[in-house]
Amino acid sequence: MLAASSRKHIANAGRLGSGPALSPQNMNKTDMVLLSMARRRVLPGFAPTLGFTLFYLSLIVLVPLAAVFLKSSGHGFDAFWTAATSPRVMASYRLSFGASLIAAFINLFFGLILAWCLVRYDFPGRKLVDALIDLPFALPTAVAGIALTALYAPNGWVGSLFAPGGALAPLFGEGGAKIAFTPLGVLLALIFIGLPFIVRTVQPVLEDMETELEEAAASLGAQRWQTFRLVVLPTLLPALLTGFALAFARAVGEYGSVIFIAGNIPLVSEITPLMIISKLEQYDYVGATAIAAVMLVVSFVLLLAINGLQAWSSRRGAR
Repeated sequence: MLAASSRKHIANAGRLGSGPALSPQNMNKTDMVLLSMARRRVLPGFAPTLGFTLFYLSLIVLVPLAAVFLKSSGHGFDAFWTAATSPRVMASYRLSFGASLIAAFINLFFGLILAWCLVRYDFPGRKLVDALIDLPFALPTAVAGIALTALYAPNGWVGSLFAPGGALAPLFGEGGAKIAFTPLGVLLALIFIGLPFIVRTVQPVLEDMETELEEAAASLGAQRWQTFRLVVLPTLLPALLTGFALAFARAVGEYGSVIFIAGNIPLVSEITPLMIISKLEQYDYVGATAIAAVMLVVSFVLLLAINGLQAWSSRRGAR
């Protein structure tokens, strides 16, 4: 414990960069180390650090986002509303946000199972499976889209099983089922690119979780579901919500891996990023920025709600 005089001198040194010299008579070894740390900061003071942070954040994030809203409102509210609420654009909203939410929920379930297996079990090929999880991060999105299309197209390895005449076609009627070039294909692409976010956010938490807690719950007579619901899930919930938010945010703005397998059929399988690109190709900058502004607002509200839920679960788990 520092003496009161030593703490005062260290506080002065931290604020001013220098302070009254402390004599060895009123300083012990710990005081001298802490005083040296206070005088030699790795980063500069609070004011320049905060100033650089705000400048960098404004330059990279705030200024471009503000330009989107300014450009979209340049021709009045009527033009903005017309561009942002046309039937094709509304259909793309439903597909992009709906498929992103469904894909994030699916990844939430299967990502937890995959992370659990990688952490709690040792099996042949575990390191290979662990490395393959990062493949959507490293793989170019266009390559992922082409690979998924080749796999799930009616003449692909998997798609041919559901096509008319395929082995699984009778389960879906005479016409079979079509995966690629439908909203189902969009959903598959979004699941593919979002899975690593869930696994990589949950995996470190599982590694740090002590198995003794589960063993204690079992010794007290708790069933497996009770142990998971009352012991494991409260610890994992903040990480799950973080992974869900990251997967959803990535899926909403995804373009490369979706554009090939979607089919881009108007009012059926057009995603919102495609509508923005189409408007830009037509030199309709007001329409493109109007759609982008709507996506930005909706995404921000959803992410804010998810982060609020995450903060609530963290406070609740800390009690």
